[in-house]
Amino acid sequence: MIRVGVDVGGTFTDIILERVDGADRQVVVTKVSSTPHDQSEGVVAGILKVCAMAGVEPGAVDSVFHGTTVATNMVIERDGARVGMITTRGFRDIMHMARHKRPHNFSLQFDVPWQSKPLVKRRDRLPVTERIMPPDGSIAVPLDEDEVKRAAELFAKRGMDAVIVAFLFSFLNNEHELRAKEIVKSVMPDAFVSASSEVVNTIREYERFSSAAMNAYIGPKTSAYLRNLDGRLRANGVKAMVRIMQSNGGISTIENASELPIGLLLSGPAGGVIGGRWTGEHCSKSNVITIDIGGTSADISVIEGGELRIKNPRDTEVAGLPVLVPMIDIDAIGAGGGSIAYLDPGGAFRVGPRSAGAVPGPACYAKGGDEPTVTDAQVVLGRMDPEHFLGGDLTIDASLSEKAIEKHIAKPLGMTVEKAALGILKIINNNMALAINANSVAKGVDPRNFSLAGFGGAGPLHSVSLAEAIYAKDVISPVHPGITAATGLLVTDVQYEYTQSTLIVLDTASDDEFSRVNAVLEDLKGRADRQLDADGIAAGLRRFRQVAECRYVGQGFELRAEIPDGALNKTSAKAVIDHFYDVHKQVYGHAFRDQSCEMVTVRLIATVSVDTLTLPELEKGGRTNPDDAIIYTRRTVFDDGTSVDTPRYQRAKLLADDVIEGPALIIQHNSTTLVPPAWVARVAAHGDIVIAKEGVR
Repeated sequence: MIRVGVDVGGTFTDIILERVDGADRQVVVTKVSSTPHDQSEGVVAGILKVCAMAGVEPGAVDSVFHGTTVATNMVIERDGARVGMITTRGFRDIMHMARHKRPHNFSLQFDVPWQSKPLVKRRDRLPVTERIMPPDGSIAVPLDEDEVKRAAELFAKRGMDAVIVAFLFSFLNNEHELRAKEIVKSVMPDAFVSASSEVVNTIREYERFSSAAMNAYIGPKTSAYLRNLDGRLRANGVKAMVRIMQSNGGISTIENASELPIGLLLSGPAGGVIGGRWTGEHCSKSNVITIDIGGTSADISVIEGGELRIKNPRDTEVAGLPVLVPMIDIDAIGAGGGSIAYLDPGGAFRVGPRSAGAVPGPACYAKGGDEPTVTDAQVVLGRMDPEHFLGGDLTIDASLSEKAIEKHIAKPLGMTVEKAALGILKIINNNMALAINANSVAKGVDPRNFSLAGFGGAGPLHSVSLAEAIYAKDVISPVHPGITAATGLLVTDVQYEYTQSTLIVLDTASDDEFSRVNAVLEDLKGRADRQLDADGIAAGLRRFRQVAECRYVGQGFELRAEIPDGALNKTSAKAVIDHFYDVHKQVYGHAFRDQSCEMVTVRLIATVSVDTLTLPELEKGGRTNPDDAIIYTRRTVFDDGTSVDTPRYQRAKLLADDVIEGPALIIQHNSTTLVPPAWVARVAAHGDIVIAKEGVR
């Protein structure tokens, strides 16, 4: 069996190949430059390269797992489809009014993205006559099919790429939505058409409408990209099954991802978090803060007790717009190796979020960029050696880094190039430390009880500085830091989630209400089984998890509580209520256990375990500062400004239980790990490195 994981970043595309032949296992990793104009070019080039390195034919690859930023970039850059909307008469402005919330209560200049940059323009939101009524979804006013047809014809005349059908109370009865979708498809067979109840079948019309609009906005280009990728792979001899990483940490098919691309908005970062959890397990650490530092951004997440943290529905948004799909709790900031250092109009020294990206890249790449970046600062300080950058695959010019920093930072501020480079790193590290605290301390997590796993091409260069800033227990440098996000693709499960809003007060629910909930759960399970049947997955491999999204009666938002296996009844409802109280206590610091609990939405999570990437254990070493792993010694400047002759160790020559005493640089093809003075690095069984302060174990 041969599997390939491909993760696309802003600067590099990371690839890992695993070949399993009985007891023999081979793992090969590499990187290629990303191709922002068409990500599929870099993806295919990377797969062909890793196949050549592994000595396998492209046609022998059995499966390809892919994490992509296509959907996310489209929203951030506002480069999606032109979307038309058919909605209930009288409610066309829900998308404009939203929740009447001011993002910044006391600012007169704040931007409201759903008004300034709407996904659907008002002129393209057309009302039709229909009305479904709560609480049972009864039809009060039949759907006027002629109005729907006229609206579709107008959209066709306007050349719309996509259309959404979003009716009030369709989560109770989606009969009208599905019929309207059918009519639109008959008029516009080539358009991307979706109903809000198929995207997010939950209460709250604004969030549901916005999610449906987001799905349609990214739908045409995302599905075209996925089809193009599949076609390009097959044209190059790769006939493998392709799976796509989703925001919730599961993987899906090209067909499902094309129909519901909204699930891909955190596709790229999700693989890194899962790879970080897998690395923590190898090091016997279940509490891990992950930071994935690439060329353009840093993605931060917290894993507590080995469990991924899923965002509260009130916080799931992209570019300021609500997206009601499950997402791993990841915070992203504009901080990476390509982040540009500059002086703002007021003379303040800043770094990022603007990035040099893959083209032209940092100044040292000699591709035309002349602005100083974080990578240039690392080169100037002797932390990245030109002859070993990406194993020598990419040639860099250290003199260009010095010139860029001198011209844009050092000379205007009257300081040396070295001090300016240190300043660049101090600013970017402080920005990342603040973001880590926002994702941990601000959410009730004490970093002192956590290990910091730093990965991505730049992660291990910053990890120790960040760990000191947030008081983390220790630092983990994964065995392949630069491709950890791609590694995560090979250790995640197939996963689908299905939801249905079903409101009942659990404390006082009747048998009829429990029967209604159980009927919904059975329907959701049936939908999951049909999808897994289409995927060709045997019934015995399927696992189902039931979740209730609950709140106190009258509360604004819900929290997830587990529903025990089997039918919901008075006994299991008590377990759901108790779990809700516990989660509320954990999230908010208190729980009112004498108050009634209302279930708003039921969620069914269907998962299928995949074969997990397995790394061989290293040969036992137990050496201290092994001489045969030293490449050479070279001057390096550390955070306190001291310059030290620092040995470079070749990571491939380190063995299990080897100890490296700082100062040291540990070099490999896809990243460099920095071990400052007074820190000690220990090699774990599979090659991961744990770095701790000297005297702290």
